[in-house]
Amino acid sequence: MNNYYPRLRDLQEDNDMTQQFVSDYLKMKQSQYSRYERGYRDLPTDVPIALARLYKTSADYILGLTDNPKPY
Repeated sequence: MNNYYPRLRDLQEDNDMTQQFVSDYLKMKQSQYSRYERGYRDLPTDVPIALARLYKTSADYILGLTDNPKPY
């Protein structure tokens, strides 16, 4: 079971971004991104990579593999 979904929402809110802003950055509909945040859909590989760039963190942090938000 994946437990990274709340982290997506936390990163968005901590960076004062809206779902619409993040979904535009990812070039997808807001409703699709919302499904990722709520855990209704699994993340494709390119999404955590793009989010890591947006939030200046690591994909490992986004995926819950580490609790250290600093990028490598």
